[in-house]
Amino acid sequence: MRAAITGTGFWVPEQVITNQDLTRLMDTSDQWIVERSGIRERRWLRVGEDGRTELTGAEMGANAARMAMADAGITADDIDFVIYATVNPDIFFPGNGVFIEDLLELGTVGAMDIRNQCTGFVYGLAAAEGFIRSGTAQTILLIGGEIQSTALDVSNRGRDTAVLFGDGAGAAIVQGTEEDRGVIASVLHSQGRFARELWAEIPCGNVAGRYTPEMVEGGGNHPHMNGKMVFKHATRRFCEAIREVMKKGGVGPDDVALVIPHQANQRITDAVGQRMGFPPERVFSNIAKYGNTTAASIPIALAEAVREGRLKSGDLLVLVAFGSGFTWGANLLRW
Repeated sequence: MRAAITGTGFWVPEQVITNQDLTRLMDTSDQWIVERSGIRERRWLRVGEDGRTELTGAEMGANAARMAMADAGITADDIDFVIYATVNPDIFFPGNGVFIEDLLELGTVGAMDIRNQCTGFVYGLAAAEGFIRSGTAQTILLIGGEIQSTALDVSNRGRDTAVLFGDGAGAAIVQGTEEDRGVIASVLHSQGRFARELWAEIPCGNVAGRYTPEMVEGGGNHPHMNGKMVFKHATRRFCEAIREVMKKGGVGPDDVALVIPHQANQRITDAVGQRMGFPPERVFSNIAKYGNTTAASIPIALAEAVREGRLKSGDLLVLVAFGSGFTWGANLLRW
């Protein structure tokens, strides 16, 4: 029994935030952002007068899920497990997975969240394969979804990270099959010694009240990133994970039809493609349109790649990610 992706879907907010829009909020420029990240625009949820976004993260995920379900030709009755990958759940607890169960009117199926940030979808697909191979589930709804805009410091203090991130959700239906398709191999890694180089400190479970005024004054409620260190490690770990998963699956670079990396930074994507010998047309990128949507970036990119005809039956596909934790990993699939 193998775990195959049988349907994909995505949803992004209608509101487009261009680099020019950001110049009205902070000292930056379109040229500066494009040169350093490749991002030209991103999608942010609109915020109402009550201070809340137009949709919750779970509602975005449900929209992406409905597209994936239609693509796979299944109904809510077919789904027997939900995995929701996110860095930003709608509330501290419970996770978004149970809200998906309710929004889609599923049965009393299992639901879990994966908090592996940018690597969440890769970890989630590996988990989905394990559940299917063990007989725990047969049809799994795997979602990566993020509301990033509400966490950003859109001032000069936070501009290095605020220009990077966007909102959105992507989904995949993962089903058991006896056909020669689906997940062939996965590799997963972490290195917690670098956790504080890319993190958001609060809310903090070991602090009374979850935070202190000093933590907020220091910007602990916003993402912090050591950009140079992240770039250095990401470029290295992307390549290592791709090599490792190809070796584990018994294939080489020439066998792979398409690589879909986490959309972290166009310079990282270009560097990885060059080091691995993949021509640009075999490395998918949509960061210019959506920015970095962390756990949502791979499933959004996958859904777009499918709709653009970039994958055909029998193609070998690599999904690869690096992110906060540090965590990184890759999946090798036959489409």
